[in-house]
Amino acid sequence: MNTSRSEFVAVRGIRLHVRRWGHPDAPALFMLHGWMDVAASFQFVVDALGGDWQVIAPDMRGFGLSDWPVAQAGGGHYWFHDYLADLDALLDHYAPSAQVNLVGHSLGANVVCLYAGARPERVRRVVDLEGFGLAPAHAAQAPKRLQNWLDELRDPPRLKRYASLDEVAGRLIRTNPRLAPARAQFLAKHWSKPDGEGRFMLLADPAHKLRGPMLYRLDEVMAVWRKVSAKVLHVEAANSPTLAELAGEIPLEEFKARFRAFADWREKIIDEAGHMVHHDQPEQVAALIEGFCA
Repeated sequence: MNTSRSEFVAVRGIRLHVRRWGHPDAPALFMLHGWMDVAASFQFVVDALGGDWQVIAPDMRGFGLSDWPVAQAGGGHYWFHDYLADLDALLDHYAPSAQVNLVGHSLGANVVCLYAGARPERVRRVVDLEGFGLAPAHAAQAPKRLQNWLDELRDPPRLKRYASLDEVAGRLIRTNPRLAPARAQFLAKHWSKPDGEGRFMLLADPAHKLRGPMLYRLDEVMAVWRKVSAKVLHVEAANSPTLAELAGEIPLEEFKARFRAFADWREKIIDEAGHMVHHDQPEQVAALIEGFCA
């Protein structure tokens, strides 16, 4: 197993924890994890890379060992665009003058795709692992969305505590039955920590469970995607349950028509995998990343 190095970078008034693998002079892959996840989630892909790469992966704000600014402020919710601004600042720190290769999973995939449209001159390649965006919202949903948000602020969400690391690993396997027990044990150590009372707490601010007051504007998202000049590789699990859930009653072909906004987009489907494609088939994912970014 390749060992990562931990660094802490001051970004926009908070400290972000960053994992780095590989030699600092090697070509860089910047990787962003998904919702309720951490940077160590990419360990299995890093181990499967055949070439000489350095991988730079932050714990996004409110996750892992990075600061939890909402928890520290005593309330509120996480604003999606803060992830974009954090990525911009991290790239200024690690690659101020170079075009970059961006890899993102789920939430992280949505972040890197938007970033590539906001800063097209800075991005060379984008690998989108199971990033689809959300179902299109409609203005009529706004009143209920605001009401729900206010209600959740009154009664903030909480995250379950676990009796042991084995129980945390079991939780990961229940979410993803394909996850090998050894990988679940590894992830559990990075996904949680002792809570000081004999149990284990997840390394995620519960405020991430709050749905913000703003609707998802697909037309705005696609307008940003149209500005992407980098080549984009979309990697999707065969019969993706996440895609089916997001699409709902919308036919899948109609839902995925949004990807036509990208000027240079291609797709790879991975069998025997679920939403966590980088856990289920890390060798295939690593080969796709290397072939696309080499």
